[in-house]
Amino acid sequence: MKLIQFHLPNLGKRVGIVTREHTVIDVTSEESPGVLEILELAHKEKVSLGVLLADIQEQVSPPPPMRFTAFQDTEAVLAEESGLSLEKLEVAPNEKIPHLLVPIDAPEVWGCGVTYKRSAYMRDDDSEQDIYSRVYRADRPEIFFKATPPRCVGPNDFIGIRSDSVLTAAEPELAYVLGANGEILGYTLCNDVSAWDIERDNPLYLPQSKIYSGCCALGPMFITPSEVDDPYNLEMKCTILRNEKEIYVGEVNTSQINWKFEQLTEFLMRDNPIPFGTVVSTGTGIIVPNDLPLAPNDIVQIEVEGFGTLSNPVKQL
Repeated sequence: MKLIQFHLPNLGKRVGIVTREHTVIDVTSEESPGVLEILELAHKEKVSLGVLLADIQEQVSPPPPMRFTAFQDTEAVLAEESGLSLEKLEVAPNEKIPHLLVPIDAPEVWGCGVTYKRSAYMRDDDSEQDIYSRVYRADRPEIFFKATPPRCVGPNDFIGIRSDSVLTAAEPELAYVLGANGEILGYTLCNDVSAWDIERDNPLYLPQSKIYSGCCALGPMFITPSEVDDPYNLEMKCTILRNEKEIYVGEVNTSQINWKFEQLTEFLMRDNPIPFGTVVSTGTGIIVPNDLPLAPNDIVQIEVEGFGTLSNPVKQL
């Protein structure tokens, strides 16, 4: 099952099921106004997500369907029509028009680093130390706190460049969502935006490199494990556009990751209370060259087949 959160004018946040045809079925209810609340309710009632959503569909009346017409005076004109598609929601956030939101309002986002060999070698080259390769080979992974909801953005919203950074980079990653007992409830895509120059100046500056406004993009969908044949065999692609031209394209397969997700979770939850719905981003194997730092108005696109595309413009903070 694939779920999204989206905004409708005058109604606010909604929850939708994405069908195979990429149409959206609204399953919002007062008891479950978001994906996090739906997952918590399924856990509380001890029922499957599918059974719960089927029950919600029977109880709620969907809002009037909408379509888009051309922009007039920079505002969208809405009109009634049948159907709402995922494609129509892939627009820049604007209170006046339907658009995608983060797929889950995760209470916490945690990141993992040096989980791919290429990441370890390149970070050692930049730091003139071997600390990253040592972590790659070690029995304990690198895990760090990444974001809270105000620091996260959804599809087509702005990711940020710190005001004190001149080398900020996209880090395309597969992320998973944790349940009450550390089980994986689902997956999404993450851009672990990082100020590399700050971290490379001194590894003790890692929190400043990682945590700031617009440092974490999530989306476009929350995907249940039943939709993912093998999370360790996914082809991921990252494209950076500047002035509508590709300046970088990188690819990696998640088979190159050095840790099982259960291992990462065990270390994360060791003597560390983790809230239900926490997102864990699993590290990047796509390393953008140092001579291509993010610049204002760039667009970063992260793609995995079946997951959709997480696209975000860039702004200078």
